[in-house]
Amino acid sequence: MDAVGPETYRFDDLVRLVAQTLHRKVKIIHISPGFMLFISQIMSLFLGDVILTWDEITGLMANLLISDKPPTGQTRLSEWLVAHAGEVGKRYASELSRHYR
Repeated sequence: MDAVGPETYRFDDLVRLVAQTLHRKVKIIHISPGFMLFISQIMSLFLGDVILTWDEITGLMANLLISDKPPTGQTRLSEWLVAHAGEVGKRYASELSRHYR
């Protein structure tokens, strides 16, 4: 079952929504997938986590996160962000630590 909705966003729009809600300035630049993988591998070394894999990059580029199903969720991300703006981004949540350590 797809977990979707009731709001959907293009990636750039999602980044802008989070930045606007958290009162942050962002500059979005588009880079090649290979360069993004390289950057994420460097970040992974510093964070002790896997930030992004090649499979995830290709999945994102293939729009695998976009659902054509009707919304199943009730919570609007835009409203949730406003309600939790003081918590979002305050600490790093490692996927490796959460699932494998």
